[in-house]
Amino acid sequence: MSADTRAAPARPLTGKAATPRRGSARRSLVRALPVTPAVVLLVLFLAGPIGYCAYIAFTDLQLTGQAHASFVGFDNFRAAFRDEAFLNAVWLTLVFTVLSSLVGQNTLGLALASLMQRASKPIRTLVGGVVITAWVLPEVVAGFLLYAFFRREGTLNAILDRLHLPTQNWLFTLPILAVSFANVWRGTAFSMLVYSAALNEIPKEITEAAEVDGAGGWRRMWHITLPMIRRSIGTNLMLNTLQTLSVFGLIWVMTRGGPGNRSQTLPLFMYEQAFQKSMIGYGTAVALLLLVVGSLFSLAYMRLLRTEV
Repeated sequence: MSADTRAAPARPLTGKAATPRRGSARRSLVRALPVTPAVVLLVLFLAGPIGYCAYIAFTDLQLTGQAHASFVGFDNFRAAFRDEAFLNAVWLTLVFTVLSSLVGQNTLGLALASLMQRASKPIRTLVGGVVITAWVLPEVVAGFLLYAFFRREGTLNAILDRLHLPTQNWLFTLPILAVSFANVWRGTAFSMLVYSAALNEIPKEITEAAEVDGAGGWRRMWHITLPMIRRSIGTNLMLNTLQTLSVFGLIWVMTRGGPGNRSQTLPLFMYEQAFQKSMIGYGTAVALLLLVVGSLFSLAYMRLLRTEV
């Protein structure tokens, strides 16, 4: 084979051939510039603190009486699962979340949204104003109001006494139910607004056709309304659950986790361990476990949201 017929060796792309690639990379950098400040802020104020907290959770860091923190591995997590107070806080957190978010806010918000669809304008304005006012109140203010309602000399016992019904110290006998009701009272407005928007998107022709076919209110709700707003239900449940898992001020103002630890949810238990007992490492480990619980709820709801209607 002659030298003229041999294949020429491949040459690197240079000049005009490489220009489109360099131009594409340059355009990508230019497009990324507007979001760079946001990414930097997220890294500094979100990813950075989370990473530092994850590191602290594996140490024996304390607020006082300690010169240097030592790495202890999974000792904090093992201690948590052997701690009866922690297991009690996990159980009360689940009870509080189910009662006040999954059942209370979700069900009552949907009921109010459905009723307000059929109510007159003055009734809608009055009910909406009352419910939203409870929602926009600061958490501490709402806690004081509900404390005044449930305390032994409070409004609820005064009403029961007028009706000649037995009274009791609700914050002592049923503390977790009292704080759950308080969270329902404060947070139902969000669910009502979400479901009101979802119900307004349902075509009236569908519900009118079902009504003509003889479907009652419950059948229309079960077979038409709920399937058509499934995605809104999933979104509302996810946001409400994550908010409820982190409730601190409301319970702290009403009961401070008491009496004893009968209303001590995970945020209050974490605060007690980290700032009252000065065990920052242990308290941060509990915070990470709470983050895991919230992530599990989020994954379940995200799976629900991916389900086709």
